[in-house]
Formats: sequence, C-alpha cells, structure tokens
Amino acid sequence: METTVRERTEAGERGDSVASCLSTYASDLTYSSLSPAAVHAAKRHLIDWLGCALGALGARPPQIAGALARHVHASPGATLLGTDHRTSPELAAFTNGLLGRYLDYNDTYLSREPCHPSDNFGAVLAAAEAAGASGRDVITASVLAYEVLCRLCDAASIRARGWDHVTYVVMSAALGAGKAMGLSQAQLYEALSLAAVPNVALREARAGALSMWKAGAVANAARNGVFAAWLASQGFTGAPRPFEGPMGFWAQVSGPFQLDRFGGSGTPFKIEECILKPFPAEIHSQAAIQAALELRPRVESTEGIEQVVIETYDAAVDIIADPEKWHPATRETADHSLPYLVAAALADGAIGPAQFTPERIADPAIRELMGRTQVLRRDEFSRQYPQALPVIIEVRTRSGQVCGTAVMHPHGHPQDPLSDEEVTAKFRRLAEGPLGKQHTDQVLERLWRFEGESDIGEFMALFQVHN
Repeated sequence: METTVRERTEAGERGDSVASCLSTYASDLTYSSLSPAAVHAAKRHLIDWLGCALGALGARPPQIAGALARHVHASPGATLLGTDHRTSPELAAFTNGLLGRYLDYNDTYLSREPCHPSDNFGAVLAAAEAAGASGRDVITASVLAYEVLCRLCDAASIRARGWDHVTYVVMSAALGAGKAMGLSQAQLYEALSLAAVPNVALREARAGALSMWKAGAVANAARNGVFAAWLASQGFTGAPRPFEGPMGFWAQVSGPFQLDRFGGSGTPFKIEECILKPFPAEIHSQAAIQAALELRPRVESTEGIEQVVIETYDAAVDIIADPEKWHPATRETADHSLPYLVAAALADGAIGPAQFTPERIADPAIRELMGRTQVLRRDEFSRQYPQALPVIIEVRTRSGQVCGTAVMHPHGHPQDPLSDEEVTAKFRRLAEGPLGKQHTDQVLERLWRFEGESDIGEFMALFQVHN
C-alpha cells in the first residue's frame, strides 16, 4: 500500500494534502495488508510496552495520575492498568501512557526527530477497549500509529525549533485511536486536525533538570489524541488546513516537509525498524552502558580509576551530557545522565532499579567518579548517527592500566535486535512482581497470540493486581 503525497495531491474539500494523505492511508490500512513481520513486531513491542508499564506501577507520577482517573467512572470506558477500574478513555490513555513511559525502558525510533513509538499504545488500547475492538484491530491501529509517527519524524525535526517530539505523537495517537474506533476517512481527517492544531508542546519538558513531566508530556499527547478521535467520532470538525494553512503547522512549527511513502505493498513498516532497550535509560546512553559493562571486569576497582573518557556523537552530548546532567537529583534526570549511567555501570555492574534510588543517585563515590569522567564529541560518530549509535569508552587507572572498548550498534538496535526470548525475559522481570510467575506465564501465552483476542476489555482485565 505504498502511498505518496504526490499521489494524494487532490486533497478534497478540506484542502490540506498532508492531512488528506495521512487520513487516507489510515482509512485504507487493513489487517490483511500487514506483513507477517509487521504483525510479529507489533506483538513484540506491545509485550515490551506492557512490561515497562507493569514495572512502573509503584512509581509516584502514575500513582498521582491513577488517583485522579479513579474519580471518573465510565461505561463504556477503558481500564486503568493494574486495576479493575474503568475510567474515561482519555484518562486511561494518560495514566497507562505514563506507566509505559516512566521507566524510560520502552522502545525508540531515531531519525531527524527521535521518538518512542510505543507511546501510542496507551491511546490505542484505551480507544479500542471503549469501542469493543479486537486484537487484530489493535495490531492494525498500532502499526498505523507507529508508521505515522516515524514517517513524521523522518520528514522534519522540530526540537531544534524548540518544540517537543510529543507534538507528533498526538497526531499518530489520534489516527491510531480513530482507526481502533473504526472511524471513516473523513472522521480521521478531522481527528488529525483536532489533534495537530491545539497540541504543540514545548521542548522545555526535556531541557536541563527533568521533572515528572518528562514522562507526562507524551502521556498527555496520548490523552489528547484519544480526545480528538472521540470528538471526531461525534461529528466535531477541526481546522480545514491544519498543516498547510497560513497559520498552520508548516508555517508555525516544522516548515514544509514531504511524506514520501508508507509501509505496505512490499515497503517495510516502520514498526520493524524500532529499537527495544535492554537498559532502563535514555536511548543515547544504551551503547555507553553496554561498553561500560564490558569494561568493568577488566578494571581492578572503581576507586583506582584515574579518568574515564567517553567519545560519542553530538546528540548524545547535547541531550544527556549537558551541564544539568552532571548533577542529577531525580530519577528522571539520572536516567538521562550519560556520566551518571557510565559511572554507575562501572561501579555496580548493572543498570536497573537499584541504580535509581535517591541514595544511589546521591552516593558520593558515584559523584566522585563522575568528576573524573570526560565526555567528548567525535565528528566521525556524529556523521554516522542515527544509522549507528557509536561510542568509545577508555578507562585509565592510577596504576597505569588503560583499557577501552567501542560499541557501534547497542544490543536492541535493528542491527543487533533483542530475540523473542529476550523480549519475553524482559517482560517477566518487570511483570512477575505485580502479577506473580504463574499468571505472568498465562499472560505471555495470550500476548504472543494477541491477534486472536476478541475483547480488549476482557484482555485488559488480565493485568489486575491483587495485593
């Protein structure tokens, strides 16, 4: 189903070729047009996202969101993950979206604009449950949402202009939610406009020291995407030219761009190109963590380290080695701090929940090692990004020992993907605490056969936690 903007230049009475192209593609996509690889990838990424969400059930930000959402009862509604409570679909999208994003453990797509495409699942599942959709409907809507988000990220970067990448997520979430609800092409057009025009987010959410809103920003995008689709389903209309109008998205946010093609008819779907993370930390740190863990057995002791030198690409330096990241005070900043993550990996031989406690983040020994760490830009590596995520780490000890290693494609990258067994193992690590081992086994069996689910509401009930 290869579709180009050029082929969709006849935009119809609403008058916006980009919105027409995206809504037409969304309307035309069917489960039968998905490749087996795309269907399998959708299940892998859903398993990964649900595991990340279950692992965050005890975190303060989603607990705050969940407490607010439980004030609302809805029928039909959508389930708050981990409970039997059905709230409004948009509040479920926000709370569940916050859960999936909080640990910074969910998938990533790197292009002109980086993003976390599984952030769409909160919106798609909430809309699908409220609409009585099936597993195949969710897979189709999810592949669509990934496709839209990743193609927009390919088309134009907006962070350099001060806008947050979640600005694109609200559009993909609206189309994914609308697809799960069975909206027509005309309704999908309106949902896209109702998502794009009111929901341009500031990059300040990801600048310097980070707050709870780091994860909340994309959960809010999912919420607003669902709300846009729900409005459109009832006949609410949006601005006729959301992208190409004189005060539209092109003029105010992104500049003009072209969408060249979409997945289908032999063109791979973008969901097949996304990275699954082995470590709960920002994507640009994955190669450095892997390198540090490889070096640790070769270093006598962290106390004996004289200097750690990290060479990497511009995006990693700019995003996770800016001045505030050298003094992390919160989990949100620590998992985005290249010097902290490398120091913790060298000291502890792991990056996991234990490395993000307030006590470990503030540990003087870790801070001292960070003070002996240097982060350098390497032009060659910047030219290779984002096709590769290269890093070299060299450790020099006071006894004169020098050891180093390089990583070009961290594990989880499409060049070195996680196996299905590793995806399953990651889910188990995150889910067995709240669900128990036996129930986790049962859930996994159904997840790998997710296309056979007939009732998403009944499926979401599988994740109720019994304390």
